[in-house]
Amino acid sequence: MTTATLDLEKVGAFAQHIGAMLAGGATIAMMVVGDRTGLYAALAEGKALTPAQLAGATGTAERYVREWLSQQAAVGIVVYDPAEETFTLPPEHAAVLADDDSPAAMVGAAPLISGMHRRTDRLVEAFRSGAGIAWSDQDPSVFESTERFFRVGYRNSLVAEWIPALDGVHDKLSAGARVVDVGCGRGAPLLLLAQAYPNSQFVGYDVHPPSIETAQQRAVEAGVSDRVRFEVNFCHGYPDQEVDVITFFDAFHDLGDPVGAASHARRSLAADGTLVLVEPRAGDDLAATLATAPMAALGFAASTFLCTPNSLSQPVGLALGAQAGEAALREVLAAAGYGSVRRAAANDFNMVIEARP
Repeated sequence: MTTATLDLEKVGAFAQHIGAMLAGGATIAMMVVGDRTGLYAALAEGKALTPAQLAGATGTAERYVREWLSQQAAVGIVVYDPAEETFTLPPEHAAVLADDDSPAAMVGAAPLISGMHRRTDRLVEAFRSGAGIAWSDQDPSVFESTERFFRVGYRNSLVAEWIPALDGVHDKLSAGARVVDVGCGRGAPLLLLAQAYPNSQFVGYDVHPPSIETAQQRAVEAGVSDRVRFEVNFCHGYPDQEVDVITFFDAFHDLGDPVGAASHARRSLAADGTLVLVEPRAGDDLAATLATAPMAALGFAASTFLCTPNSLSQPVGLALGAQAGEAALREVLAAAGYGSVRRAAANDFNMVIEARP
């Protein structure tokens, strides 16, 4: 191809597009730094600060802080006042970057991207060999980020929207139900449920021992260890029977054998029990996903780095992927023997599938 065959305006426009992506990738690393050093938290107090003042408030080195602030101003995260040579973090930006308890918090996703970068060489090897990569082999920042970022959505929607949308589940939980969460990770959604429904008993299972250890600590810190326990176990190895509710929070598509896992859950449920899948929102084909899922770009990246390799590392290796879509999930549940399946709720990021034996 020669330059004579190219539309140079389109080349230039696309080069700018890629340049913005490169800047975004670099900014993710800067976000992790700002989060871990407390720079965002200090700026969130609303004062206009010089680099020296911000460094003094956070116990960091002024020369590094000055460079960091300059980069943050270049991408529009902070606002620079050239007359006063100060920097300000607008409150709307602070709501996204400075407080994990904010309903708009997103800074917890930044370590996930950093973790992907640290496993790029491993993924390239997997591309060539076709081998899987177990969840336990991912960078530890991935586990941190999964807990922090996904907890925001669970806190916003789980108790207020998703549970009421399920047929009879709120009443069961209020009265006292037995709940099993499979692939619980560090336990964020189960802890929220335990706080909201003190009459119920909850158990979370995961194959990753460090995540279970953290979940146990979180239960003690939250004051719910009397009704929540976490154990290491597999998706078709837990012994519970006559369970009222079994949940998979953003974990079902990661399984190597989701049909087997759903079948085991069906056998573990009470006759009137409920299976709940919380999955990333996606269409039933690529075109629909690209058109309707606002987080599709991040979702497919996470699926390439984390979800698909994890499934391929397990027996069967069905590899649904993070953007599997409702139709594919319904096929799995039908193969597992569920007689009733419906979408109970959805928002921009997740969909909630309810299934009955």
